[in-house]
Formats: sequence, structure tokens, C-alpha cells
Amino acid sequence: MERKNPGTDFRLDWFETIQVNTPAAERRAASLAARRSLKKEWQAAWLLNAVGCIDLTTLSGDDTPDRVARLCAKARQPVDAGQLAALGVDHLTTGAVCVYPTMVAAAKRALAGTAIPVASVATGFPAGLMPLDLRLAEIRYALDQGADEIDIVISRALVLRGEWAALYDEICDMREACGHARMKAILATGELKTLGNVAKASHVAMQAGADFIKTSTGKEPVNATLPVSLVMLRAIRDYRDQTGFAVGFKPAGGLKTARDALNWQVLMAEELGRDWLRPDLFRIGASSLLADIERQISHHVTGRYAGAHRLAAG
Repeated sequence: MERKNPGTDFRLDWFETIQVNTPAAERRAASLAARRSLKKEWQAAWLLNAVGCIDLTTLSGDDTPDRVARLCAKARQPVDAGQLAALGVDHLTTGAVCVYPTMVAAAKRALAGTAIPVASVATGFPAGLMPLDLRLAEIRYALDQGADEIDIVISRALVLRGEWAALYDEICDMREACGHARMKAILATGELKTLGNVAKASHVAMQAGADFIKTSTGKEPVNATLPVSLVMLRAIRDYRDQTGFAVGFKPAGGLKTARDALNWQVLMAEELGRDWLRPDLFRIGASSLLADIERQISHHVTGRYAGAHRLAAG
């Protein structure tokens, strides 16, 4: 897989003086979601686009190959074929399937013959509190199992101590271990204390070669929020202006409803433009979100909400 972001030398001057006005970020995020109202066929189109950007995810302690196979079947056919046909859509899959390293081989088998990539979390997910050599070994293991994308977690302590050069070096090591696989850097924003730290960690991750920056593991007390996402998107825009490279964005955790899917896409479109609303630059880390999108699509096509028993199991 071709890498989009080769990274840069460590440039502290690009972000050292960043300060974020938290109330202003919160107001801006709230106004974006409220200002644009999507109705009827426009809403359906944006919801289908969101489905194509979902990293359909299972990261549970009781995951099994059979559960992963069911998830992959859902990734192949995330929305009822009849409803897709009614909307004039021939084919739709999710953007990827995301699993633990030990489940990668099962996912690859279940997705054989498709173009759906398999993403694997690694580097001691979710806490990342393992020696670096073991975190790098886990990346290599996931790649050996067939992973196409690696979702790494950063060391939050380095952010909290302001050890930006050390964080850069660590992420560079992970980038090297990932080889040609796409690397998504999870910042675990709910544990970084301030929006200023979120902005700085975003810059470091991109300088170190992250192809995506991702909000959360989904395991923190607070996961993706619109203000945090706004700050990360502004960092992506700054990095593009400085380097010419487009880095992707992945909100994860906390997106539960079709309205959430619309709100985050509006935020992406307003801050980065419509070019970012495609799977190579935008992913949504979710499992339960898809069911609510299906219900809204069913209502648009048939005029009624489908019962839970009518929705394919994930």
C-alpha cells in the first residue's frame, strides 16, 4: 500500500507556541453541527458515504474467529442490497475491518476476494504500556498475519511531560516497523488533559510519518468529541500547508448514531473540504454506529424503521 505521508525531520518550531482557546473550539464545533441540515436524499447519500468510511471493529476479550467472520460478512454487505438498489447504488462495503493481531488471519480469510483492508491495533493497545521492543514486535506479528493497516497507540506520558522529541523518535520507530502498511496513530485524546496537548501530539505524529491521526482507542473515559476533532483537523490542515501532504483522520469511540456520522462529516467538509470525505482520508472507528445508519436508510427507502431482527448481525 502506497504511503501518503513520508514524514519530516522533527520540527518543534511548527507547534511549540500553539495555544488553543477551548471555549472558542467548543463554540465552533457546536455551530458547524447545527448550521448544516441534511434532509431526505442528501442525508441518505451522506449516510451511505459514512458507511464506506467505517472501520468495522471488534476489540473484545472474547473475540473468536467465528465472531470475526460474522463481522467480515457484515463489512462485505453492510446495508441491505434491496435498499441499496432503491438508492441507485450497486455495491457498498465498509472502509476496513479492525481487529486484534491474533484475529488478523481470520479476518483475511473471511475477506478473501474483496478489496476491504484489514486493520490491526498494535503496540500494546489500548494503554501502550509495554517496552518499545515488544510494541514493535507486535506490529511485525500483525503484518506477518496479513494486516494491511496498523493502528498504533502513542505513549501518553511523553505528551504529558512535554517530551516531544522522544515521542517523535518512538513513533518513527513504529512507522519503520509498519513498512508499507498504512499507519494510524491513536492519540488517546481523552487522556492528554488539554486541547493544546492534542494539537502538539497531532503535529508530532504527522512529522513522524503517521498516515492517519486517530482520536481514541474507544477504551478511555472520554473518546471522540467534536472540539477535539476540530483541533486535530486544524493540525492536519497546517501540516498540509507546510508539507503538501494530506494526512487522514479517524474519530473513534463515542460515535453511536446516524446524527454523529453526519456531524463528523460536516466537520470534515467545513474544515478540510469534500476531498477528505473518502476512505483513504477519513475513517470512523465504530461497531454500533452502523445499526443506526441502517435504520435511517431503511426509513428513507421504505418510510418505516426496520426492526432490530431485520438488520444483519455484526
